[in-house]
Amino acid sequence: MTNQMRLTHLALAAGVFGLFALAQAPDATCNKCSASYIPKEEIDQYLKRADGAAVADQQVRAVDVGKTNVAIGVVYRGKLDKPANQSVAEHSHVSEVYHVLDGSATLMTGWDITDLKLRPADDRAVVLLNGPGGNGMTIRNGVAYQLKAGDMIVIPAGVGHWFTKIDDHIRYVMVRLDPEKLAPPKTEAQSKADLASGEKGYRENSGGSASKK
Repeated sequence: MTNQMRLTHLALAAGVFGLFALAQAPDATCNKCSASYIPKEEIDQYLKRADGAAVADQQVRAVDVGKTNVAIGVVYRGKLDKPANQSVAEHSHVSEVYHVLDGSATLMTGWDITDLKLRPADDRAVVLLNGPGGNGMTIRNGVAYQLKAGDMIVIPAGVGHWFTKIDDHIRYVMVRLDPEKLAPPKTEAQSKADLASGEKGYRENSGGSASKK
């Protein structure tokens, strides 16, 4: 074996050893974390459970990814000709991303919310979904978006969001970014238990407060 071949073998061995010695990058912000897989069939089960609801907002997963928690939910909203009173929503610490699956609606957003009233600490949305926040009457100088299937929208924490019209229905996947880890974790096992429970999931009444139905 030539010296060049020996050097090549040593370099390969050192590289392999390095892979084992540094199984995770030393600056990774999530220590030995695992990915979370959510099959389409599970999403479909949550969507089916929402049939007939005026509003159904259901958490599918809530996982720790290091510096923040990430939650995945599915939301169904039925036909809306005009917005209900005090139905502007605001989440003070949790940002949200919508990906519209089907349906269409008008969504207004903006930070200048009139008559904002904080939700009680034991409100189901506060406890289970998106932490402290409130509901307001309208949004001053808001921007209206016409949402349709395939669209996405990012709503930062503290920004009001308000469905002013829903043509027939709208269904979307929700991604919640929860840096203070306010909402409780929800694992695959907990999701399966939730779906097997026979309950209808988290729903909201027309006034914007939360209840089980």
